[in-house]
Amino acid sequence: MVKSVQEKLAGSLTAEDVGLLPYLPYLLQDFWELGSEPALMADTLGPYVSGDAYVLDLACGKGAVSVAIAKRFGLKVKAYDLIADFVDFAKDKAKEHDVSHLCDFEVGDINETISTAKDYDAVILGAVGDVLGNPSQTLDKLLRTIKQGGYILIDECFLKDGKSQDDIGYDNYEYLTKNQWEELFEDKGLELVRAVYVEGIESENIDGVAGIEYITKRANELIEKHPDKREMFEAYVKN
Repeated sequence: MVKSVQEKLAGSLTAEDVGLLPYLPYLLQDFWELGSEPALMADTLGPYVSGDAYVLDLACGKGAVSVAIAKRFGLKVKAYDLIADFVDFAKDKAKEHDVSHLCDFEVGDINETISTAKDYDAVILGAVGDVLGNPSQTLDKLLRTIKQGGYILIDECFLKDGKSQDDIGYDNYEYLTKNQWEELFEDKGLELVRAVYVEGIESENIDGVAGIEYITKRANELIEKHPDKREMFEAYVKN
């Protein structure tokens, strides 16, 4: 079955029901960081790009990674997300951090954007699952956006050795093992110049313990307003 853009977007934010999409800005209103850790992403990319580099940030969420990279390294960033409320928030944050002149946020479907985006020094895809397709399709599309010798910064989970998809209990996305990712990089002619492996860090974003508490609170508020949608909101908290 081929997923729609809406289904992929929902899945990237841990929602299995596209009916949740209108409610995601409310559910996630307490967060700026929506998956990737901005400081970690900036630390990873920073040593490889210069101040005049132009970076593409796909499915940027509320712009936390874009703003961090622009502020730390003075890089120009073009960033897209499909949720207008997130883009508005990102623009406000860019102003707050005095990088509006460096960050250009725009509402857009990255599946359309990526067909014309060219000649960037680096492209970022941070914790968005299969929005661009399976891992092989995703890398093919990302490669077309960067210059020769450019960089792809991708934030992704992988299965531990001995684990399978069934062990995860979440079937919106098929995960590869670390070795499978490395073999895929080699197959695409990519050189893995840096890898940062992280497990169990305390995060301020939706993946942290506090994040679940905030999401639960907002879901309960929505359940009070929309009791007929209780099952959908409770499923989101569970996911």
